[in-house]
Amino acid sequence: MDERAMPRRRIRTGLFFIASLLCLMAGESSNDLRAEDGHASEAREGNIHQGPCTRMINGTQVTLEIQPRPVKAMEDLTFTVTFSGMEPAAAPYVDLGMPGMNMGPNRVQLRHTGPGRYEGPGIIVRCPTGSRTWDARVTVPGAGEAAFVFDVMD
Repeated sequence: MDERAMPRRRIRTGLFFIASLLCLMAGESSNDLRAEDGHASEAREGNIHQGPCTRMINGTQVTLEIQPRPVKAMEDLTFTVTFSGMEPAAAPYVDLGMPGMNMGPNRVQLRHTGPGRYEGPGIIVRCPTGSRTWDARVTVPGAGEAAFVFDVMD
């Protein structure tokens, strides 16, 4: 096995283990947030599996794109955040979690890649309870945050 892949595999295994424990401890609490149609009660706009999704933070358009698509658990993903209307004073970041469950820290650190554009690598772990609903919260320090709710594919 490639020596560069070993640390990545250990990180992925560690994240899966931590997420498994947290999901098991949380049990079925995520079902409390589900509406009758089976979707999380938070509003969903757009489809992250088809392309970028957009929200607003204080009058600024924030767009999140996750590649590759469709978005799957336990895959190496690239998170791209673009801003239209302002250039953040500090680097934004993405916190990944599950509505109604404390999944522990799973932060995607973003780096500036061009005007209004930030990218970073991340992994969405698989929850052994079978829950697939996640949210990606884009935070701009000092300006606010925008939540993107979606289901990961198997």
